[in-house]
Amino acid sequence: MNDPGSTVPAATRRLAPDASGLGEAAALLRAGGLVAFPTETVYGLGADATNDAAVARIFAAKERPRFNPLIAHLPDTEAALAEGAFDAQARRLAEAFWPGPLTLVVPACPGTRVCDLARAGLGSVALRVPAHPLARDLLAAAGRPVAAPSANRSGRVSPTRADHVLDDLAGRIAAVLDGGDTPVGVESTVVACLGGPPRLLRPGGITRAALRAVLGSDPAAPDPADADRPAGPGLLASHYAPRAQVRLDATHIEPGEAALLFGPERQPGHDRARAALNLSPSGDLAEAAARLFGALRDLDAAGTATIAVAPIPAEGLGEAIRDRLARAAAPR
Repeated sequence: MNDPGSTVPAATRRLAPDASGLGEAAALLRAGGLVAFPTETVYGLGADATNDAAVARIFAAKERPRFNPLIAHLPDTEAALAEGAFDAQARRLAEAFWPGPLTLVVPACPGTRVCDLARAGLGSVALRVPAHPLARDLLAAAGRPVAAPSANRSGRVSPTRADHVLDDLAGRIAAVLDGGDTPVGVESTVVACLGGPPRLLRPGGITRAALRAVLGSDPAAPDPADADRPAGPGLLASHYAPRAQVRLDATHIEPGEAALLFGPERQPGHDRARAALNLSPSGDLAEAAARLFGALRDLDAAGTATIAVAPIPAEGLGEAIRDRLARAAAPR
């Protein structure tokens, strides 16, 4: 068995989603090891959020900048309320969307167990209660907040199945708890409630319209200063990137490019593409979100220099899809 305290495990185990697998995964987390596990959004790379040394192993495995804070995952709202100071708006959002794909950035409680390194030295803490039953069972068994950014190398495409995790992190982490494909496929929506109006830091699995329905108005835009020192996770300009360059809103496909299509129409030149995948032939944005990261990985594996992405509408989940694609296309 892997040494859970080792920074470089001898091998990464694939654990079954049963009582035995859950028990081993929870024991590894409590001992300071790294365990990837499924949420409803993507696979997270879990570590004991109360343990600076364990959190440091996340940064080492992902090769992640130290200034980018991590989301602490809790099994239920009561546990999350013990870690952060929730104002009335944050409580309304938690009541409406937890468990689910929403992360709330709130002031850290004086007695928060989430360590300084996981919070990137900030006075705030990013908290989420996932909806995936396997994730909630693991969090309950671990008995502590679990820091869990996406289980991939920093800046690379997020993983939506256990094989994606192993492609990036085999030999770097102790285990992956295999729960099959994740249903939402894009990361959580991140909203900051730090005094003043709530700010939408990152679009994701909860749409802007859903937030508006609860808050009574649109959340505010991120603070431009977050680009240099992010107040929440997932805010780096270049992120979610395949090895290939990404060309957005492509109305035609150049010879030799890979094509990422959407909807029933085909861009001119798609028949000469090196490889082509359609996120949703019917134009369903939920289907497209669930398939996004897997499709980027599959097209990247074709060995092309460029992935041309067809136009995708910006409404609903399309906002989150376009956000991820824009970060994938950003200069590196």
